[in-house]
Amino acid sequence: MQTASCGLLAAASRSGRRLRPFVTSLPLNSGWRCLRTAAVAREHPAEAATPPEPRPPQSRRARVRDAKPFSEFLTDDFHRQHDYLRISVTERCNLRCIYCMPEEGVPLSPNRELLTTPEIVLLSSLFVSQGVTKIRLTGGEPTVRRDILSLMRQIGALRPRGLKELCLTTNGISLHRKLDSMVEAGLTGVNLSLDTLDPWQFQIMTRRKGFDAVQKSLDRILELNELGAGIKLKINCVVMRGINDGEVVPFVEMTREKDMEVRFIEYMPFDGNKWSNGKMVSYSEMLDLIREKYPALQKVPDHKNDTSKTWHVPGFVGRIGFITSMTHNFCGTCNRLRITSDGNLKVCLFGNAEVSLRDILRKPNGGEPLDEESLEAMEQIETGRRQGAVPLAPNEGELLDVIGMAVKRKKAKHAGIGELEHMKNRPMILIDALPASLAGAMPVGPRQGRAGDGWPPRPRSRPRRLGSHEHRRLLWSSRRPGEDEDGGQQRQQESARLTHVSEAGSARMVSISEKSVTWRVATAACTVRFSNDTAIRLIRDNQMTKGDVLGVARVAGIMAAKRTADLIPLCHPIGLSHVSVELKPAGADAEAEGSPAMEIRATVTCDGKTGVEMEALTAASTAALTVYDMCKAVDRGMRIEGLRVVLKDGGESGRWEMQ
Repeated sequence: MQTASCGLLAAASRSGRRLRPFVTSLPLNSGWRCLRTAAVAREHPAEAATPPEPRPPQSRRARVRDAKPFSEFLTDDFHRQHDYLRISVTERCNLRCIYCMPEEGVPLSPNRELLTTPEIVLLSSLFVSQGVTKIRLTGGEPTVRRDILSLMRQIGALRPRGLKELCLTTNGISLHRKLDSMVEAGLTGVNLSLDTLDPWQFQIMTRRKGFDAVQKSLDRILELNELGAGIKLKINCVVMRGINDGEVVPFVEMTREKDMEVRFIEYMPFDGNKWSNGKMVSYSEMLDLIREKYPALQKVPDHKNDTSKTWHVPGFVGRIGFITSMTHNFCGTCNRLRITSDGNLKVCLFGNAEVSLRDILRKPNGGEPLDEESLEAMEQIETGRRQGAVPLAPNEGELLDVIGMAVKRKKAKHAGIGELEHMKNRPMILIDALPASLAGAMPVGPRQGRAGDGWPPRPRSRPRRLGSHEHRRLLWSSRRPGEDEDGGQQRQQESARLTHVSEAGSARMVSISEKSVTWRVATAACTVRFSNDTAIRLIRDNQMTKGDVLGVARVAGIMAAKRTADLIPLCHPIGLSHVSVELKPAGADAEAEGSPAMEIRATVTCDGKTGVEMEALTAASTAALTVYDMCKAVDRGMRIEGLRVVLKDGGESGRWEMQ
């Protein structure tokens, strides 16, 4: 039977390419066989659950003799071997974490644009055939996928072919209901996202309730491990200044008697998460904080491809780690590839270059999504081809060619901290899939032609957000010859006028017909200051008579932003792309001074001809008025203060910020 590598070597000889030898015993139609195995598992679970006969252990000499060189397709120009694949299996999530996605969620792609279960299994089989030993299923939230258990069973069937680890990254909300079946399917590791140990703070950070469900999932993992399940448990905690940085030490304390690794993650910039350097708590700062409580903290030797720097408190059962993407990148030993839920290959978490594997995968099916029925028909065609009846070759070779090209173009490291905050990239929720109209640089097709003639593919066109240094350059270039910066400011002051007032002094609506469509964003802020702590305490306990103050205020702010043109006479109606309203209690210092307050920030974005400052102001003020209305029964001394625009970007005037 012809193997995948034999077919590839033949294709390489025809194209003149020279390949490093790579031998695999995986047949070209191995993906179909894996699916058939999985189908048997669904119909006859008892039969499928029977483990295969154990193979006699090989001697060291035999292992060395039979060793295969790692796949050239998964090796980049810096000799990094990519044996770890992360697959996003859904765009959906049942939380709205503030560092990950907008409050209202993200627009979901049509179902036909997302990978089907057979397609995910086929890609998994292909990557395993090339040397991938670890697959992690991510999302969105993977446990909300309806057939997640069936999918895991089918991927788990790849273990005899070289897969060693099948892992899951989850928020834990519904994990406890499916965990036992996942372990039976071959689950070996769980990364559980948990950013706070305070149920109230959990609701603020995730914009949803569910702390008890996450705790139940965590407890069940520990119970199964006591029974010998052997699940590698890691807790992922994104640390944000002023929000949960005070819980670093309590998280470390979790490792005293529990066999787990708590990993603290530096807050990273992605579209829509309002990243700022001031919000990020660095690795060294967290380390110093922990050492104050545990001065005997010891460094643990890291493995070659570890993303985290691991430490251990002597006497504690578990360990702690730090994912330092912002201050100490680990790019030099990166062995990870990502497939988004819409089938794009992403070679770097922070890169915006992507290539579609989905489109190539569907070519033999006329571009239509692959289901089990179409796979059965394709398997029959493949059988006929081997008998010489049908001259049709499967496209594993084309897939591997595209994968190899993408991997070869992976950079030595991602952009630095000063550049990442201005890069366009998918929101975090979609990295591990957003329509191209929203994400800008999203799905791109497979390679056409050779390097230099359009490869790698460029993002679909969209007005680009400029960094502050670029704005300064544009402002400089707009000055008159010989004019310095002060002269430019003077010229601006001389030409300043009220745009909504005509020459005769009457009110008018400004014409925007000649303006170009650009990406624009504005953030407005204000504060509701209470006269005592009664209202803020009731809000925290969700005991206010009128209901959920935070939830109602957020919805009110979003609705108001969309109705701004109806409220402010001279505002142009705008099709908004995104509105988010955040409410959080002021810091402990404010409460200690007897001045409890609720801070409100509203951010509005659009692709249009005019800015969204008024929409942001309307959203923030309406949210504040809603808080006032719902709390006035217990505090009539409230004040709404400091309504202002704190950030504006896009359009001719560029970007500016204020506190």
